[in-house]
Amino acid sequence: MHLNKKKIINDPVFGFINLQSDIIFDLLEHPIFQRLRHIKQLGLSYLVFPGANHTRFEHAIGTVHLMRQAISVLQIKGHEITDEEAEAVAIAILLHDIGHAPFSHVLENTLVNISHEEISLMLMQELNREFNSKLDLAIKVFTNKYKKQFLHQLVASQLDMDRLDYLSRDSFFTGVVEGTIGIDRIIKMLNIHNDQLVVDVKGIYSIEKFLISRRLMYWQVYLHKTVVAAEFLLINVLKRAKEIITNGGELFAPPTLNVFLTNNFTAEDFHSNIEIQGKNVLQWYTLLDDNDILISIKEWQNHPDPVLSQMAKSITNRKLPRTKFSDKPISPAKEQKYLKQIEKHIISDPDLAKYFLMTGVITNNAYNKHYENISVLYKDGTVKEINDASDINLSTLSKTVKKYFVCYPKELDIY
Repeated sequence: MHLNKKKIINDPVFGFINLQSDIIFDLLEHPIFQRLRHIKQLGLSYLVFPGANHTRFEHAIGTVHLMRQAISVLQIKGHEITDEEAEAVAIAILLHDIGHAPFSHVLENTLVNISHEEISLMLMQELNREFNSKLDLAIKVFTNKYKKQFLHQLVASQLDMDRLDYLSRDSFFTGVVEGTIGIDRIIKMLNIHNDQLVVDVKGIYSIEKFLISRRLMYWQVYLHKTVVAAEFLLINVLKRAKEIITNGGELFAPPTLNVFLTNNFTAEDFHSNIEIQGKNVLQWYTLLDDNDILISIKEWQNHPDPVLSQMAKSITNRKLPRTKFSDKPISPAKEQKYLKQIEKHIISDPDLAKYFLMTGVITNNAYNKHYENISVLYKDGTVKEINDASDINLSTLSKTVKKYFVCYPKELDIY
């Protein structure tokens, strides 16, 4: 029986997406990729934006769609990109997020101490073995070891297909219109100069809008103060669960999550792919998704430990901490004042009170000119970095803005 692999997918953001290729279809069907259906693109943002329930799965498909468009624009402009290269760069972007931890970025340094990019590469190498080395070129492009550097820039740079998709998609599902960008125009304006991805000068305003939208999306969505509170609460819940298990306490957790709560896996463990209970660490990782976390938190609401149960209830019932931003770190005296209040009204044990006060810093940098510039190509062949080419002051977008935060139980506002 011949299986039709030339599928069409109906995407709410871009309309009908044509898969066009057998290998993309086969990779999509693979359990390692299907796992992305169970990993929310925006972590716990749905607690603030009720529509933000989209996943890494549809984001990855969207990036392939945009990549196909970009490749065809560059080919029309006379740049040689072979069918093999076009396929490889589409595979590289399809799999760029395959190593994400549950709730996307939130748990990257909590459950595992290794970046999702590193795990993505390991999983690509794993798939490459299964697919008889058909991903060799895609991995070269992904790791920037291929002679045509612009192909890697389409996958990972300041103007890659990943950013173009997630800005549009996240803005669509959150309803935050400030994130909308002129994707079609940006892609039509892409060009190549000296093996580098550039933008034709006519596209300069679309790029300015793209950078400003990115900055606004960070403050309005990704670093929204209630989202920050929810995510740090989730980190603390898992930290507490780990502590209880380490101290010999009983705790409900699905087997997959249990493996990560009872072990402190390092990058080295992943690279040597150590075996635990009949599966290697990478296999365990590919079985772990948002569901394992949510089902555990739901159960932990009834745990005898007062910290774990209270924080689990906070997430499940959306009783999130109050968050305050400021330009400078919270002073030790102010921190002590909060802790005393928590000891008095929430939990009397000073060691446990610390769990209910979260402090830290968040940074926002919409455009980093020290990391792969966005370059503008003029008709006479000269190239300028976007800051120099633009007639508005974009330097504020290059500045790293820091905000210090403190999260504490809302009940304290009463006292």
